[in-house]
Amino acid sequence: MMNMMNMMKQAQNIQKKLVEAQAELASSSITGTAGNGSVEVTCDGKGIFKSIKLSAEAINPENPSSVSSDDIEMLEDLITTAMKAATDKSKSVLESKMKSVTGGVSIPGLM
Repeated sequence: MMNMMNMMKQAQNIQKKLVEAQAELASSSITGTAGNGSVEVTCDGKGIFKSIKLSAEAINPENPSSVSSDDIEMLEDLITTAMKAATDKSKSVLESKMKSVTGGVSIPGLM
């Protein structure tokens, strides 16, 4: 009986650590760059897209001075919106698929 109580306590501790780790990952920022830093993408620790930053050189390498900051901001916003829409759709598809696999039963940590 005591062994079972110890196992339950360990399981609770592990669950608490998992929740803390997930929160830490969700609040972290990870950045990747390409084109010598002309494109910068930021995700959280769970891989969820957050933002993109573009330089004028990434848009028009032949004549970067022809690209206005408004054009850059508009393109960043469009890409960010499209990436977030794709992420939201993929989550919905995943949730739907998992519900069909599990028969609608919610399994903690599966999604």
